[in-house]
Amino acid sequence: MKHKKALISLMLALVLTLGLLPAGLAQSGPITLTAYSQLANWDGELTGWFAKILLDKFNVKINVIPDNEGVYETRMESGDLGDLVIWGSDGEEYQAAVEYGMLFDWEDEDLVQEYGPYIYEHMQPALEKNREISGGKVYGFGHNVATTPNDHESFFYTWDLRWDLYKQLGYPQMNTLEDMIPVFEKMKEIAPTDDNGNETFAVSLWPDWDGDMVMYVKATATAYYGYDELGIGLYNPHNGEYYDALMPDGPYLRVVKFFNQLYRKGLLDPNSMVNTYDTMIEKVQNGGTFFSIFNYAGSMGYNKQEHQDQNKMMLTWLPEEASPIAYGMNVKGGNRVWSIGAKSMYPELVMEIINWLATPEGRLTSDYGPKGLTWDYDENGKTMFTELGKLTNLDRKVNLTEKTNGEWNGLFGEGSNQLNNTTWSINATNPESGERYSYEFWESSNTPAKTDIEQDWRDYTGFENTQSFLGGHKYVVAPGTSYAIGVRSDELKVKWTQVTKTIKDGTWNAIYAKNDGELNYLINDMIRKAKAYGYDDCVAWAQNEAAIRRALEVEAMGQQP
Repeated sequence: MKHKKALISLMLALVLTLGLLPAGLAQSGPITLTAYSQLANWDGELTGWFAKILLDKFNVKINVIPDNEGVYETRMESGDLGDLVIWGSDGEEYQAAVEYGMLFDWEDEDLVQEYGPYIYEHMQPALEKNREISGGKVYGFGHNVATTPNDHESFFYTWDLRWDLYKQLGYPQMNTLEDMIPVFEKMKEIAPTDDNGNETFAVSLWPDWDGDMVMYVKATATAYYGYDELGIGLYNPHNGEYYDALMPDGPYLRVVKFFNQLYRKGLLDPNSMVNTYDTMIEKVQNGGTFFSIFNYAGSMGYNKQEHQDQNKMMLTWLPEEASPIAYGMNVKGGNRVWSIGAKSMYPELVMEIINWLATPEGRLTSDYGPKGLTWDYDENGKTMFTELGKLTNLDRKVNLTEKTNGEWNGLFGEGSNQLNNTTWSINATNPESGERYSYEFWESSNTPAKTDIEQDWRDYTGFENTQSFLGGHKYVVAPGTSYAIGVRSDELKVKWTQVTKTIKDGTWNAIYAKNDGELNYLINDMIRKAKAYGYDDCVAWAQNEAAIRRALEVEAMGQQP
């Protein structure tokens, strides 16, 4: 690679000397890079503030290709995955790309050392993990890298609830998941329509992110039980037990029945099966829902300034029996891998971009916007939002064109980093400020309640914020390890595809059942079809994976099996 660059430099010097350089080549336009991201919801060229930063810093434009159906197979067959390649998992598809030489070796000609110096200096354990799972070579690193293994990540499942409505109801007790249903019914009586006069619901789901199971179903089970997704079931980090998705009265089917109850009572958005993330979040932003297990599909959408001015907010509250999962901090990173395509003509440039995203400025910018515009360091070196940043952090529809007199363009959310992967964990320590990257832990965030309803939540719970509240509740920690899901045999792949499609289709059908008889029929029919396709073989494979994961967790925690 260095030899190639040296040759190009020599040729350019020669043509310059001879006066042969074509007009305009020295002032050539931006380079367009292709980013194939299995995590992206964006399709096409990046626009807005993040695109402007990349253009100014690196003279690049990025065209994002999301992982729609058949995209992975098509790009593998073409032999070219793209310039920047972001993986949703370091499992089978990633490992196939490694096996077939589709990714660039980060140690070839000292690529990471020379063009990714921040990564090379600060992320050695994450690079070594990648070497372990990639057959001895380094092709990237996983997301959410931690600076210390001695804590857990922020709570990901925040159980956001319309607190203003909950207060009006007198804070009714909710012990179980099912106890939430009558509370939602009463909320709908109080607020039957949203800001635009449309019908309200307890929750709105979307299928975009369904994987081996229906995402929102398995995620609710994870949020309630503290069991993590693994294959076609859920894994208990507390003791290593495995609960396959179709286990009678198991966690997955319990949640299916919960959502079916919501549907039958008019509390589930009937368009959930055909929603996109964008259509769902618009409903949340307009006050069309009362609840979300995720903050990004709840409070972050609803708690815009307009609603706060009306003394309305979504805030954290959960059933007494719930034990949300908390993911252990992992200096080796997670399973969503940053990598570079082997056919890229610009591996050095791509590495420089990933390296910048791993610097404190890049990490903060990726989440909160341009430094100096939406965030900065105060006179004590601590992180703070600017006045504009306070607005964009609450409302991603803030129009930057209006707020900056055209210096920055577009809506803040649309112009954000649409690659949808992280470098450092949001809870890693920023060495420049000594604080976590998460704004919830900044000194500047320790402010009085913004509204009376937020103060009411603080008074009722006895906590200042969501993270401290959830930390005071019972929860389950999933220890960070080097575990990477294994590769299935070709025969099992066929069964897996048929089984997982059956689970997803059957789950959605069951959620929309009109009565108990139809619900039981659809669940039994799903089980029958899945078993005919080889469900038991898939479960056996997943159980073996659970045993491997458990052994690594025991080793990491220094426990006895």
